[in-house]
Amino acid sequence: MIATAESCTGGMIAAALTDIPGSSAVFDRGFVTYTNAAKQEMLGVRSGTLKAYGAVSEEVAREMVTGALQRAKGALAVSVTGIAGPGGSEHKPEGRVCFGIAKPGHTSTETIDFGALGRDKVRAAARDHALRLLLDALR
Repeated sequence: MIATAESCTGGMIAAALTDIPGSSAVFDRGFVTYTNAAKQEMLGVRSGTLKAYGAVSEEVAREMVTGALQRAKGALAVSVTGIAGPGGSEHKPEGRVCFGIAKPGHTSTETIDFGALGRDKVRAAARDHALRLLLDALR
């Protein structure tokens, strides 16, 4: 069973999975946690982590994916948090997205800088990358 924890993609990963007929056999639930408060309340992301690293960080992606795995009836979870745009900063530019992937006993994170492609393209690229992470984890 798969669970998703999404911020900048706003449920796009869960939607892509549930577009497939019969997906209820493998998809348990999706958490859309767009705000920091939602990340804390729904996934257990710590306020100290948010303050120290910011919402767009591998540390937060790790806590998001861990929280999703713990709260779902899943054996696999993916998380996404990033800056789809417009905007960003020198330290966290538009197009930066942090991912987490977890199954019992193993969690990993990574950051991808997709660049300032525009909001729609960054979100689509993040969705597609998360789906690849899930596929790779299932192999």
